Amino acid sequence: MGNSYAGQLKTTRFEEVLHNSIEASLRSNSLVPRPVFSQLYLEAEQQLSALEGGSRVDNEEEEEGEGGLEQSCPPNPYQMHPPPEGCCTTDGFCQAGKDLRLVSISSEPIDVPAGFLLVGAKSPSLPDHLLVCAVDKRFLPDDDGHNALLGFSGNCVGCGKKGFCYFTEFSSHMNLKVTTQPKKQKHLKYYLIRNAQGALTKGPLICWKGSEFRSRQASASACSSSLFPPLESSGLPAPFPSEPGPRTTPSIPLGAPQAGPASDHTSLTAAVGPAVFNGKDSPKHQPLVKHSLSAVPRPSALGILSNSGPPKKRHKGWSPESPSAADGGYPQGGGSRAKYESAGVTCMPQVGLVGPASVTFPVVASGEPVSVPDNLLKICKAKPVIFKGKYSSHGHFPYLCGNLNDVVVSPLLYTCYQNSQSVSRAYAQYGASTMQPISEEMQLLLTVYYLVQLAADQVPLMEDLEQIFLRSWRESHLTEIRQYQQVPPQPIPPAPGAVAPVTSAQLPWLAGLAASSCNDSVHIIECTYSLAEGLSEMFRLLIEGKLAKTNYVVIICACRSAAIDSCIAVTGKYQARILSESLLTPAEYQKEVNYELVTGKVDSLGAFFSTLCPEGDIDILLDKFHQENQGQISSSLTASSVTKSASLDVGGTPVCTGYHLEPHRIWPFQLAVAQKLLSHVCSIADSSTQNLDLGSFEKVDFLICIPPSEVTYQQTLFHVWHSGVLLELGLEKEHMTKQRVEQYVLKLDAEAQTKFKAFLQNSFQNPHTLFVLIHDHAHWDLVSSAVHDLYSQSDPSVGLVDRLLNCKEVKEAPNIVTLHVTSFPYALQTQHTLISPYNEIHWPASYSNGVDLYPEKKKYFGLSEFIESTLSGHSLPLLRYDSSFEAMVTALGKRFPRLHSAVIRTFVLVQHYTAAMMAVSGLSQMKNYTSVETLEITQNLINSPKQCPCGHGLMVLLRVPCSPLAAVAYERLAHVRAQLALEEHFEIILGNPSSGITIGKHFLKQLKMWQKIEDAEWRPQTYLELEGLPCILIFSGMDPHGESLPRSLRYCDLRLINSSCLVRTALEQELGLAAYFVSSEAPLEKGARSEALESDAEKLSSTDNEDEELVTEGSTSEKRSPVKRERSRSRDSVSSSLSSKASSKSPRGSARCGESPAQAQLAGPSRGDRARSPQPCGPAEEGRAPGERQWLRAGRGPPAVISRRSPGPAPQPDPGLKTGQWSIQVSAPSSSSSGSPSSSAMPAASPLVLQAAQCSASKACRRPPVVFLPKLVYDMVTSTDGSGLPKAASLLPSHSVMWASSFRPLLSKTMTSTEQSLYYRQWTVPRPSHMDYGSRAEGRVDGFHPRRLLLSGPPQIGKTGAYLQFLSILSRMLIRLTEVDVYDEEEININLREESDWHYLQLSDPWPDLELFKKLPFDYIIHDPKYEDASLICSHHQSIKNEDRGTHRKPEDLYVRRQTARMRLSKYAAYNTYHHCEQCHQYMGFHPRYQLYESALHAFAFSYSMLGEEIQLHFIIPKSKEHHFVFSQPGGQLESMRLPLVTDKSHEYIKSPTFTPTTGRHEHGLFNLYHAMDGASHLHVLVVKEYEMAIYKKYWPNHIMLVLPSIFNSAGVGAAHFLIKELSYHNLELERNRQEELGIKPQDIWPFIVISDDSCVMWNVVDVDGAGERSREFSWSERNVSLKHIMQHIEASPNITHYALIGMRKWSSKTGSREVREPFSRCHVHDFVILNVDLTQNVQYNQNRFMCDDVDFNLRVHSAGLLLCRFNRFSVMKKQIAVGGHRSFHITSKVSDSPMAIVPAQYICAPDSKHTLLAAPAQLLLEKFLQHHSHRFFPLSLRNHGHPVLSVDGYLNLGSQISVCYVSSRPHSLNISCSDFLFSGLLLYLCDSFVGAGFLKKFHFLKGATLCVICQDRNSLRQTVVRLELEDEWQFRLRDEFQTANAKEDRPLFFLTGRHI
Repeated sequence: MGNSYAGQLKTTRFEEVLHNSIEASLRSNSLVPRPVFSQLYLEAEQQLSALEGGSRVDNEEEEEGEGGLEQSCPPNPYQMHPPPEGCCTTDGFCQAGKDLRLVSISSEPIDVPAGFLLVGAKSPSLPDHLLVCAVDKRFLPDDDGHNALLGFSGNCVGCGKKGFCYFTEFSSHMNLKVTTQPKKQKHLKYYLIRNAQGALTKGPLICWKGSEFRSRQASASACSSSLFPPLESSGLPAPFPSEPGPRTTPSIPLGAPQAGPASDHTSLTAAVGPAVFNGKDSPKHQPLVKHSLSAVPRPSALGILSNSGPPKKRHKGWSPESPSAADGGYPQGGGSRAKYESAGVTCMPQVGLVGPASVTFPVVASGEPVSVPDNLLKICKAKPVIFKGKYSSHGHFPYLCGNLNDVVVSPLLYTCYQNSQSVSRAYAQYGASTMQPISEEMQLLLTVYYLVQLAADQVPLMEDLEQIFLRSWRESHLTEIRQYQQVPPQPIPPAPGAVAPVTSAQLPWLAGLAASSCNDSVHIIECTYSLAEGLSEMFRLLIEGKLAKTNYVVIICACRSAAIDSCIAVTGKYQARILSESLLTPAEYQKEVNYELVTGKVDSLGAFFSTLCPEGDIDILLDKFHQENQGQISSSLTASSVTKSASLDVGGTPVCTGYHLEPHRIWPFQLAVAQKLLSHVCSIADSSTQNLDLGSFEKVDFLICIPPSEVTYQQTLFHVWHSGVLLELGLEKEHMTKQRVEQYVLKLDAEAQTKFKAFLQNSFQNPHTLFVLIHDHAHWDLVSSAVHDLYSQSDPSVGLVDRLLNCKEVKEAPNIVTLHVTSFPYALQTQHTLISPYNEIHWPASYSNGVDLYPEKKKYFGLSEFIESTLSGHSLPLLRYDSSFEAMVTALGKRFPRLHSAVIRTFVLVQHYTAAMMAVSGLSQMKNYTSVETLEITQNLINSPKQCPCGHGLMVLLRVPCSPLAAVAYERLAHVRAQLALEEHFEIILGNPSSGITIGKHFLKQLKMWQKIEDAEWRPQTYLELEGLPCILIFSGMDPHGESLPRSLRYCDLRLINSSCLVRTALEQELGLAAYFVSSEAPLEKGARSEALESDAEKLSSTDNEDEELVTEGSTSEKRSPVKRERSRSRDSVSSSLSSKASSKSPRGSARCGESPAQAQLAGPSRGDRARSPQPCGPAEEGRAPGERQWLRAGRGPPAVISRRSPGPAPQPDPGLKTGQWSIQVSAPSSSSSGSPSSSAMPAASPLVLQAAQCSASKACRRPPVVFLPKLVYDMVTSTDGSGLPKAASLLPSHSVMWASSFRPLLSKTMTSTEQSLYYRQWTVPRPSHMDYGSRAEGRVDGFHPRRLLLSGPPQIGKTGAYLQFLSILSRMLIRLTEVDVYDEEEININLREESDWHYLQLSDPWPDLELFKKLPFDYIIHDPKYEDASLICSHHQSIKNEDRGTHRKPEDLYVRRQTARMRLSKYAAYNTYHHCEQCHQYMGFHPRYQLYESALHAFAFSYSMLGEEIQLHFIIPKSKEHHFVFSQPGGQLESMRLPLVTDKSHEYIKSPTFTPTTGRHEHGLFNLYHAMDGASHLHVLVVKEYEMAIYKKYWPNHIMLVLPSIFNSAGVGAAHFLIKELSYHNLELERNRQEELGIKPQDIWPFIVISDDSCVMWNVVDVDGAGERSREFSWSERNVSLKHIMQHIEASPNITHYALIGMRKWSSKTGSREVREPFSRCHVHDFVILNVDLTQNVQYNQNRFMCDDVDFNLRVHSAGLLLCRFNRFSVMKKQIAVGGHRSFHITSKVSDSPMAIVPAQYICAPDSKHTLLAAPAQLLLEKFLQHHSHRFFPLSLRNHGHPVLSVDGYLNLGSQISVCYVSSRPHSLNISCSDFLFSGLLLYLCDSFVGAGFLKKFHFLKGATLCVICQDRNSLRQTVVRLELEDEWQFRLRDEFQTANAKEDRPLFFLTGRHI
């Protein structure tokens, strides 16, 4: 430790040894003999302990709060005076007999004198009652957090007696009957307030302070247990805890009245308190740390405690009118008190740490107040700031009296010590006993060390101190921590380390030793009895001037055994001023400045400045200059702009290349952010919490809430207008007005509430619109609405955000999503935040996911880049401070100690600008009266317009946070400008949040000319529209509100930012003013130029900062722009390639613009004999958006090309030019050229000269602005802490939060934004004034709001554009959610349709006529487009030529995606599981509480001879659907499914049960038929495989499931169809039997079922308007109808039971009149069929089939002589579903796990070969093989449609190149006549006994035709060959036998091929 300040002790070796020896002896606590110092010291120690031992006195402990502490010592009995005789002594009544109980007199009128308040007193004898009394409020804790005056003044409200001056007397009068001495703190408990009915009720607790200010009795001192109802507030420092306990987050009355919008600031600006950062690294106490025992810092908690209040002695030296400095000047009126009372907020007393046994000393002076000398401020030149340090729990901080205005007392340090005493829960695991907190002595010693190493220009910072404590504590416990990390905690902790603790007796010596090396900057005062002694001594030394070099005085009173009292006074002028000012809230700061301006205190300062002039008064010099120059006011500006204009546009106006406007564009990073936002919204919707039902919304609406800044408002309106988002969302029509746009942007001011109510009303009335509530600049105004309710007369906008955005309606509306957008999200990332960490979207880094999101020529300059520029190796740093300015401010601070430094700084800066303007104007003697920096700014400002042909100039931003000071600065600068005749050189603009922009006529004219604006009424409304205007923008307002600045901003002068900005949010917000994109491009090369030659207006628009425009893909800005392109300023034929509607803030950089070659050619001749080469414009400058003009203007002006004319040869641009330079390409003139005036300013055309004369505004755009900071802030921003981050990052994140604990790690440099968010969520809590303060109490476990998102990104990076783009893509997605892709393919093989004499010509028949229909021939041809690759079926009508079959797909086209069309879902659509709406909630089985409906599993068995066994099926039947079934008894055996009667005519339900087989589509299958059926009752059964039963049941809990037996798990759709049909027929029999008993005929039972695909989404009907029965002329239209309509129509058909299969067309947009002309066809039906199970009893589906099973079944039904009818005027739309269905069958190798692709040729093999065996059903392999390779079996049949393959009893797809002819072997079946066919092949597939040898002999085959016989096994294969006598006509070879590539256990199919002989 001794060398912790090594390098400062320049001593001899002997002194060093002596020094170390002393230190070692002081540290030792053993009794070994020691040197003399030790002996002296120990003697003193023994004397002290003897003294203490002899003076112990039993103390009483007071009750605390309601319950109080247990009394540890018996109380002294207290004798009340006996009451006068005859008076009333009843409890609850006064001595005059009047009732005082609240219950009795609550409604009676009570006369309360002015200045008095009604309070409730508690009587020990009446615990359940409050007694009412009136007390002078001065004797109660007041609004400002001061403690009450000592003493009492009260009136009895019962009898009206007044003037009780002693509480003892008053308590007797009220019959309180106490046993201890009556104290007001103990008995006056509550404020009383009137409720809405006017009755008096109990209000908030009275927040009495702890023991700190109790009067000290000489006889016995009160043993305090630190009662502190801590109130921390923003604005109004209400009674504050003076001694908070370790880790308490006290419950605190909310807030305080806030002056102005800065209401989220706490009463002390922040924990950072002074929040002053040290420029250097925090001290490296290596040796120190060994002994330290610190606790983690808690910077912010330090900032919340108000100044210690009045002195204890009654009424002496303190009055309500003389607040101490730290508490600002708040009126002590009763108004705010009343509001505070009505808040009903309780102050919970908290128990602090009880100190060691209390000891009292009979010291006479200990209770006396310390008098503050009268002339203290005058002598010291600063108000000393006294930080209360340690004082024992019975000790009192001395009472100050006298000149209290000249000192500031703060409890910050005390709080810091207290917080560092608590051992964090984080370390509790290591065992509490080993983890002792750092000792009080060590804390104080470390504090001294810290102060000693501070430089003279540094200010102490609580965060630094806390970090020192933490490091010290960790170091001292490192061994224990490590030990506990390695082994489990032991019951007996290891002995503490050998570090000897510092005792209180050693402390003064060690502190003195530490301070001895610091050249008296730290002075130690040791006192014997009390701190009062030391304070008096300090004041004496100050007055005597003996502390002139001392910055800090440490007062230690270590006279009591184990206790230390201490305080630290900051007496350094610089430090004291900064610390005392930083303790003011922003509201107090403004009030103080206002006061100084109004009362004329600043006049002395003005007078001082006016004398700072070589010729006396500066104003005299100005007047003199003005008179001299009046006649010849410089017109040089206009002259130079004409002479320098090297080129004029066609109209003769000078043109500047650097000034151009850009089209808007969405940058990749903005799109990426918009997509991230969208994915977060989708994940909210996808979660199971049902918090957002995206499927129920049809459109998007929005409202953007912004702070009350007129410029920000206009800027946001402008973005919304130009983004086109209103058109895209369909909210507005093409020609919208500005008034319409204003509906979507809400300025949070007094009028906001009305507009917001309309928004809420709108959201309530439109439940199917998703409203996005965007809260931009969301870190502003986080004040709780409760604060506003308390102090409603304060600014009405206070707490507005909370009142509006957090109101119940917004939180509960299911269709409102709130998006908070901010650059500084820290205050929304606390322990109580409403925003889930999963709903935070952070701006992506430039290289997100390996994709570079930022254009290569763009570089964003934000805080880190500015800091980087200050590091060595860079050219001029962009962050600077002005040392001469700081020096002058410091000097004047000493001269004018009573003025706030903000006033001094403003006056000095204005003076500097004044002197600089005078110096530039020719009064060169004034150069010495300004700083180099200010002179540079002013020179560039005034001279920049002269360097540009058009007069473009630079903007200088002068930030003056305090509005009154800004007005003063504006007036003064404007006056000086006028006197110097500079009015036309540059403008001065006063930027005030509450008002718009005002500029002079001259500059308005210039702006209009530059921006080609013709509207006479136009005025700039945003700062962006000041692009190129030379001006000083005085930017006022306590906080910037998101205003964007133009790219001509060159200097950002932040030298006046207030010390209250020293929290992270405020600091980054100020520096964010300078942030934006710059161009980082090289000079134009040929390649680069050519790409810029296309018309930019046609390209995607470009933009950058928070202000951009959205353009949808590929649309031109002209089409998108909501404004008309009325006036293009281009004359001649030079049309502009640029939109004047440039990005409001396109990134500074280089979207280059140039004329297209054609335009340049056209421009040539018109200008004279010009060079023909295209002229490139100067590299387009991007960045701050030039103003996109006013609302109704869209003229696009040409960027007229500059052609510099010169006699010399044309220089080529220098390819090596640096980025920051500006090159102008000169076109080579012909030698004889004369015609354009040559520029007199350009004698020779050398590149250097060219560059010199270019526009400085355009140069400004190429680099970020230079930022000037106060030295204090500069040091803080540029120095780093231990984590490698700038120190500013470890500041308290925001005024409205506080640190949750001192035990917190530092932020780390490697943290991502997400980790930083989690850090703040863990370590910060909101203050009571913060709107999230009470959010945890809402009853929800997690406290997060489900529909709330937070988007954070650096300032000015493009967040506005990103969220507007998000709205667009969200809208597109919602539209997409209401759309589906349906197959849209025209029918195939139309030209092969049966051409017969028979057509169904009754065109208007609603139903088919049975007799007519029977005469129709059956159309064998398949027309369904999904079977485009299937084999054609021949019939005897056709003679198909080879080329007739349409163009076939090439094999590689087989997998080409089928054609689809996007359709909007109608109200009659079928839905998947993602659809939720109110109507179908119950249908879906979602109970309001989201509990799944109960369902039961029922077995159902029936025998089926073909399978040779009984089939066991299972039904899952929800309770709600049991009425569709018949059970043996309730809950018993399932007997049958109820069927209706054919004769039923009810329209309430659908008769036919619907069966939907499905696999792999539990989420995507369209099983929700509620809307399709239009709510009608229907029976719907899902047919699922056994292994999928559970997942389907989970997603569709209210659907009936038919579960197939497990043997069908790998089967295809044929098995499902087969079982559905067999089950339905069996059920029909059961129902006939059951209902026959009820007297119903069997034929009357309804025999139809529906078999529907799981992708049928909508149904349509064609309305035909026929001119006549036979007429060919008819018109038709198609409309969407419900499935109910179609089913009821079909079910109502006459003779319906005579039809076996009924179906409908598949929808296609290409359907022609030919398809719908005939209402009915007899042909194949697919997808959605109505099946008569009665008629088709003997026709089965093939249970083995995977594909084409419906075609196969259709052919069987027709051959059985049954009718198939297709209703052509009904159509079904099928949705494209990418998952499940037949796609779920994958053919893989059975042995290897390698994902090798297996081609169809490998699906079969020779029997017994070593072929790769496949894991797939044999039938699937067979069908797939035949589809792709059947030509191997039937080579003659390939493309030989005249000679088809004969297929017996089954249809298999042999591929599109081969035709088949189907015949049935069943007796009496309908077959085509085959006599005239010669077949090229014969396919016998699993043929049964009906196929005999004789049957086959009827058919004729070509010579060489091939045969393929397929059987289940080799044995049956041979038997079939024998039985059918095949060897007679067919030749077989052994090698022609094959099998499917299955293992034996998978039962492969075998086939034999042969040739016809």
